[in-house]
Amino acid sequence: MTLWVFDTDHVSLFLAGNKPIIAQLAKHSNNDIAITVITVQELFNGWNGKLNNPRQANNLSHLYTKLWKTIEFFKVINILNFDQNAEDYYNNLRQSSKALAKKRLEKDLRIACIALTQDATVVTRNYKDFSQVPNLKLENWAE
Repeated sequence: MTLWVFDTDHVSLFLAGNKPIIAQLAKHSNNDIAITVITVQELFNGWNGKLNNPRQANNLSHLYTKLWKTIEFFKVINILNFDQNAEDYYNNLRQSSKALAKKRLEKDLRIACIALTQDATVVTRNYKDFSQVPNLKLENWAE
C-alpha cells in the first residue's frame, strides 16, 4: 500500500474541485491519502490573510464558507504530524545541503521530511523544489 501525501497546492486544487485530482482520489482508499500539519498551517495562514484584508469586507460570507469547507475537509483526512523523526530528517537535510537550507523551501522541505519518515509519495505539481530532496517519491495528480 502506498501512502500519498498531498502538498498544499494539491489540497487547494482539490478543495477548488479540480477534476483530475478528484478522479485520482476515487481510485484510492481514504486511508491511503494524507496531508501534513504543514499544509494545515499554510492554509490557515492564507485564510488569515484573506479574512483580514479590508478589500474583502463585502465578501466575508463567501470566504467564511470556504474556510468552513476547509475545516470540514480536515475532519475526514489523515493529518500527519511533524514529529521528532521528521524534525531530525529536516535538520540533517538542511545541514547537508545549502540548496535545501533556502528559506523559500522551508515548508516544502518539512512536508518532504514527513513523507520520507512515513515512506510516502508526495503528490505535487512542484517538481522543481521537491525533486531536490534526495529519495523523495513524487507524483502529480493535477494533469
